[in-house]
Amino acid sequence: MKAFEYATALSPSSARDLIADNGAYIAGGNDLLGRLKEYLDAPARLVNIKAIPGLDTIQYGDDCWTIGSLVTIATLEKDEKIRSALPGLHQAAAEIASPQIRNVATVGGNLAQHSRCWYYRQRDVQCLKKNGDLCYARNSDNRYHSLFSGNDCISPVVSSLGATFAALDATAVVLSGGQELRWSMAEFYADAWKMHLAHNSLKPGDLILRVEIPLSRPRSAYLQASDKHVFDWALVSCAAAADYVDGKLVSPRVALGSISPVPHQMDKANQFLEGKPLDSTTVAHAADLLLANARPLEHNAYKVPMAHALICRTLLKLKG
Repeated sequence: MKAFEYATALSPSSARDLIADNGAYIAGGNDLLGRLKEYLDAPARLVNIKAIPGLDTIQYGDDCWTIGSLVTIATLEKDEKIRSALPGLHQAAAEIASPQIRNVATVGGNLAQHSRCWYYRQRDVQCLKKNGDLCYARNSDNRYHSLFSGNDCISPVVSSLGATFAALDATAVVLSGGQELRWSMAEFYADAWKMHLAHNSLKPGDLILRVEIPLSRPRSAYLQASDKHVFDWALVSCAAAADYVDGKLVSPRVALGSISPVPHQMDKANQFLEGKPLDSTTVAHAADLLLANARPLEHNAYKVPMAHALICRTLLKLKG
């Protein structure tokens, strides 16, 4: 780990000023500190943002709830209002890491975490995502990698909250260049789809302020499959959200994690599910649509049937 300065910001604007041209924000630090230790990042200054007021609160509106970027994962897991109104978000939070990590990990940190690809994380390997010439995973050990990608890097997004917020049609509010930008989850990760160096669409100095979740889909669910039952990243994750009126789906959304650089969604699948009953035939066809263009590699073809099963099971959970 290289030496760095340390400063504490008291407002979003001061955080942006302090970070300057070569700094990094720190809150829980679960991902950042690991990258510093492995010499994957070497910021000149760490800017502590935990003292910024208001970023660690949840606001419960009538039509929209706002979750600050510094709200911990443990808070999401334990909040009874979230458990009741947004069960998919509660379920996703409960699957993240361990209780000890959830106590300090934040919503913003989970969304913005960097690739978990072992070639990227190996400090002695100059992979494509570190401005090298080659994606080593593509023709080597790719068991945990993407089924879909818009560029030569096949590292998938591993944020459980990213997939869940995508299914809930949530909006991330990001302070960028003095302006508040509003991004869907697709927009939040769009650059990772297009550019091999990107982990998300955040530019240096951009600060996640909050996530806004409309309450138009009162039923939601989340499931993931992992190598280990606890304290492990998902091999595949699935989030679904909808209203369910007179036995039929209204405004359904499905999003998959860990199979693409972005939370994977298909408009065709959502459109097909609109107005349909929740039965085995319907959910199986929706899964077929979501996975129709999958391009499995030598070691990750197992993700296709795994994702298919998770889609079916997650959708059927919306019955309640």
